Amino acid sequence: MEYISLGCDTLPVLKGRSPIQVYSDFMRSFRDTFRGFLGQTIREIQIGMGPGGELRYPSYVPDGLTRQFRGIGEFQCYDKYMSASLRACAEKVGKAEWGVGGPHDAGNYKQRPEETGFFKTNGSWNTPYGQFFLKWYSGMLVMHGEHISAAAERIFRSTGAKLSGKVGGIHWHYGTQSHSAELTAGYFNTSMNDGYLPIARMFGRHGMTLSCTCFEMTDAEQRKFDANCSPEGLLRQMTFAARKSHVPLAGENAVTTFDELSQNQIIKNFRLCLDDSLYKEAYELVCSFSFLRMSEQLFQRENWNRFVRFVRQMADGRTFHPRENNHHGAESNFQAQASIEEFGAATSCQ
Repeated sequence: MEYISLGCDTLPVLKGRSPIQVYSDFMRSFRDTFRGFLGQTIREIQIGMGPGGELRYPSYVPDGLTRQFRGIGEFQCYDKYMSASLRACAEKVGKAEWGVGGPHDAGNYKQRPEETGFFKTNGSWNTPYGQFFLKWYSGMLVMHGEHISAAAERIFRSTGAKLSGKVGGIHWHYGTQSHSAELTAGYFNTSMNDGYLPIARMFGRHGMTLSCTCFEMTDAEQRKFDANCSPEGLLRQMTFAARKSHVPLAGENAVTTFDELSQNQIIKNFRLCLDDSLYKEAYELVCSFSFLRMSEQLFQRENWNRFVRFVRQMADGRTFHPRENNHHGAESNFQAQASIEEFGAATSCQ
């Protein structure tokens, strides 16, 4: 189990306390323990809201455990608490038969959309029942985010620390009508419905930054997986949702990479988000970028020199390709320190 059922958010299932109360107690303990650092050393707190800290259902198995992670996933609505919520919602709209359970034709984790009746092109996801179910399922996720965001806002108010929440980068099957993998993760995002705008607006209500991933990925590179992937399309849509909701956007790379092509893609996407000419209303959208991750490999000479150039490009907003230089130890140390300082200036919220 990766996460407690969203159906019991406010129910006293943990020795008389609800999950939201327990999460709130943890946040208060963090605030009280690090109060002297908040707003100064600790400038931003990312609030975990689901598996991997992301606001989503645990609908797919992480790729470290299986090679089949790019399947459609499965809906997470079969525990007694989610079932009770679905049943009550169905009865409220006068369709008690819709509350018996999740879609019977939604397949399993490893299948492709066209192998199922629910997710295939013009499948049952696009019927009155499918729309009802998806609205309820995604609504439960947004409500969960609302509960945690509201608690975090109350607890960390006046500390000086900014708050952020992370949305999963479910880019596989993005190029299909149903966006099946996103639907099972809780994002009611299809060719006919924007599933990220409600989430961005929810974050906006609580003054939070929307954090998203996939900045280093290209559609062309992902074609080898044959899963209708579009990380670039997904990022554009999230950027638009953040922009429309006046919510700051924070980015990160999805996988650890040190090659120049991936770093150039990050720079390209970072600048795309900064391009006010693409939007009717101008405001500073991107406030930070997190490079994942620090490791022994990062400090290998070739990788470190490439990373230094990447940081400088992010800092000064222009692309350049200087020749490789064989730095002496003292020069490398000075360059590293300067780059770290530049990186902080380039990637901190103003």
